[in-house]
Amino acid sequence: MRFGIPKHPGFAKLRPVQPLLEGKSLVVIGGTTGLGLSAARAFVEAGARAVVVGRNPAGVDAAAALLGENGRAFSGDACDPETAPRAIAEAVAAFGKLDGLYHVAGGSGRRMGDGPLHELTDEGWRATLDLNLSSLMFSNRAAVRQFLVQGSGGSILNMGSVLARSPSPRHFSTHAYAAAKAALIGFSKATAACYAPQNIRINVLAPALVETPMSERAAQDETILRFIKTKQPLDGGRIGQPRDLDAAAVYFMSDGARFVTGQVLSVDGGWSVTEGQYD
Repeated sequence: MRFGIPKHPGFAKLRPVQPLLEGKSLVVIGGTTGLGLSAARAFVEAGARAVVVGRNPAGVDAAAALLGENGRAFSGDACDPETAPRAIAEAVAAFGKLDGLYHVAGGSGRRMGDGPLHELTDEGWRATLDLNLSSLMFSNRAAVRQFLVQGSGGSILNMGSVLARSPSPRHFSTHAYAAAKAALIGFSKATAACYAPQNIRINVLAPALVETPMSERAAQDETILRFIKTKQPLDGGRIGQPRDLDAAAVYFMSDGARFVTGQVLSVDGGWSVTEGQYD
């Protein structure tokens, strides 16, 4: 008598695992530095082809070289309503379609007049909302329009922040920025609900403090670094790195997330579930 694992009719159909994003055509707005570039590289490594756009012309050539033959890069301002349509048109022309958009562009408005409410300037308010919210509307609108033309569905991933739902008043009181990121969540959920019947998925990633050009002030402040050690206690207590978000971004762009929309995923080292200790 022989004992063994019974045969299952599905076993014969098993195939070699393919790269998660093989054949995907993606656009990354804010993709020539930091979080966006790291994600774009992960997308290409997972089998996708990607078009990235960023404000800094100096980063374009480096991004193109990093992505190789499966990438395209050009300079553009996300606050210009024509930038995202141009990037999407480039992806369609080069790769035949659009499968996903990752909107990373945005940043602190501190230098433009953002800050605590009693110090917040009218100019800082408008500039911060434009940078973090208007730019996102432009890119999401362009992507949805393309998905509807294709009749294909697709994935949009928007870059949020834990500050939208878990503030840090002592070290990170930029209230226009927090407002923009909170509005981004409402916008993403509303549009996810609207376009789900067309198989268009819209989700949000919410990081805490990550080492990027935007976080340079905080990363050089010893008091903030001591706070982060307890506020982001995972992996020894540290500032996040762009690569910490790559796997989540790949997931949301992949067919593995085909049944997920309107969600906010915090990739924050524990920020949103810990108190953090002040000196």
